[in-house]
Amino acid sequence: MSGPLLTVENLAKHYPLGAGFLKKPFAVVRAVEDVSFSVDAGETLCIVGESGCGKSTVARLLMRLVDPTAGRVLIDGTDIAGLRNHELRAWRRRMQMVFQDPYSSLNPRLTAGQIITEPIENFERLSSKQRNALAADLLQKVGMAPEMMHRLPSELSGGQRQRLGIARALSLKPSLIIADEPVSALDVSVQAQILNLLLDLQQEMGIAFVFISHDLGVVEHIAHRVAVMYLGRIVELAPCDALFAKPVHPYTEALIAAAPVPDPMRIRLEVPLQGEVPSPINPPSGCAFHPRCPIAVDRCRIEVPPLVPMPDGRFVACHVRAPGTGIQSQVDTIANSSITVA
Repeated sequence: MSGPLLTVENLAKHYPLGAGFLKKPFAVVRAVEDVSFSVDAGETLCIVGESGCGKSTVARLLMRLVDPTAGRVLIDGTDIAGLRNHELRAWRRRMQMVFQDPYSSLNPRLTAGQIITEPIENFERLSSKQRNALAADLLQKVGMAPEMMHRLPSELSGGQRQRLGIARALSLKPSLIIADEPVSALDVSVQAQILNLLLDLQQEMGIAFVFISHDLGVVEHIAHRVAVMYLGRIVELAPCDALFAKPVHPYTEALIAAAPVPDPMRIRLEVPLQGEVPSPINPPSGCAFHPRCPIAVDRCRIEVPPLVPMPDGRFVACHVRAPGTGIQSQVDTIANSSITVA
């Protein structure tokens, strides 16, 4: 089928806090607000941002682990956000998830082989011989010895547990895998092994990934495109190379400037970023980033900026940097004056 494998349109998730008179909530946490993007088959889209920006909530919404407040999630044109019970069950085979914690996401009472074959047995019955063959094949595919199918998760290392989680996700031959910070709990050397494994599996099987991370080094290594989130909204969406070469949104600049740079001679942007992330219960009016933004103007304090296309193919939500503002030359002057040698 032509077109994107995954299309997300105006996705939102609100959590009411408490209930007062007539069961009206005291407040609402706007965890995700008006998020839209698409992912092609075989593509990796990374979603990045500070803790609490809504990355993991987006992952759970895509998997329908929680129901959206508004918006659509389309897989090959079918809106799974509106499906219920048995209708949704048929689509579960198309989507799988790799969780952040490689231990708590595994059943400690099942062996590795049982963990791998449990998802597919929810859809079809396998003989003992078929189960063992499937488990052995998937363990080999993720770089583990087939004999490990008889071990419990407690008998495996952190890297082996995450490989097991990936093998479990592959058992249903999904088209899309949602990976929620799958390497953040692992040592650096093991992180590299897992990332290279995901890249190899993508090339071999054509799987699309939505990869959640706060580590820009990981993102730069694995992403085709990057979506930058701030307080529940996407503020910039761009090809990976373009985003790291020349970030447009001030928040993206600040994220990249804050990342460690191993090369002392590399030029980087030094962007002053003051204050804390606002509360999603009471977000600022207009652009949520304006209280911390070094180039904010009056319009930023009043009007929420839409995510609009740029001439180079990226999307950005910024009144100052977006096309048609008439002050781009002023912005370029500010940006150029902030370049220093790290």
